[in-house]
Amino acid sequence: MRAIIAREPGDASVLTLTERPMPEPGAGEVLLRVRAAGVNRPDIMQRQGIAKPAPGVTDVLGLEVCGEVVDCGPGVDRQLMGKRLMSLVPGGGYAPWCTAPVDQSFIVPSTLSDAEAAALPEGLFTVWHNLFELGRLAMGETALIHGAAGGIGTLAIRMAHAAGATVIVTDNDESRFPELRAMGADATIHWPTTDFTEACLKYTDGRGVDVVLDIVGGDYVRRNLAAMAFGGRHVSLSFMQGSAINVELLTLMQRQVSLHSSTMRPQSQYEKTRMAQSLRRHVIPLLNNARVKPRVHATFPLAEAIASHELLDSGKVFGKLVLIPEHRPSH
Repeated sequence: MRAIIAREPGDASVLTLTERPMPEPGAGEVLLRVRAAGVNRPDIMQRQGIAKPAPGVTDVLGLEVCGEVVDCGPGVDRQLMGKRLMSLVPGGGYAPWCTAPVDQSFIVPSTLSDAEAAALPEGLFTVWHNLFELGRLAMGETALIHGAAGGIGTLAIRMAHAAGATVIVTDNDESRFPELRAMGADATIHWPTTDFTEACLKYTDGRGVDVVLDIVGGDYVRRNLAAMAFGGRHVSLSFMQGSAINVELLTLMQRQVSLHSSTMRPQSQYEKTRMAQSLRRHVIPLLNNARVKPRVHATFPLAEAIASHELLDSGKVFGKLVLIPEHRPSH
């Protein structure tokens, strides 16, 4: 099969369509005929050589797919044959066929297109673990979400809103604000022209926010902490302004604020399976009635993966990018 790899660390131009053997499902896995594959920041980190696949995992990029089950490995119920699944995978999504752990897969609701389903798994796991498990966001609390227009941000808005939380978001493009509010944002902050710390304190009548979902790092952490309520939880997903921060521990102690961080790829199979079970209970029902859905910015043929990465690198994506593979007859 023809699949996308990064031939060496670098910019988007290092992505290459190359030959790889057809994968075979192992125990607890299914083989999917990939209908669509999500494009994510961790894919860019793999392309750049910052993040590498775990030992034994394919070098084909791609961590989330939607596909039709065409084969089942040992221990998998063959009644799944022909079903449309969306799956979190350790790699291999940028290809016409991909194996997926059945415990980290979900039957795709009829309300979702192939592209929408492929845009969900990485975000569902990431938002659930960070916003609701580490951040412990609860009904009636207030969340501040940075990078609101990104794939994680747009999904986090909808999930937080569905959970009954008040949602404050930041973005650099005011033209997106009406749609962000339609997704469930209660307050929108244009960070290039507005001090988000002051805006959060004003919106909450000086109380501050309960949870911050941050992708910026650097000096943003100090500013986030200043905007937080007593007992607040700060969760770091990334560090676009740098990973080194300067934190006053006395302030954390006195205000009982906690710092959390995580990344999904190194999580154990046990942890991912546990998260999937929670998602089945708490979030998948929200997909069925369309209370939670992804925003797909654009789709690309698999052969145009370079263009998709260039667009994601540009920072101008509102939602998610998705690749659509071409299926050629086997010889």
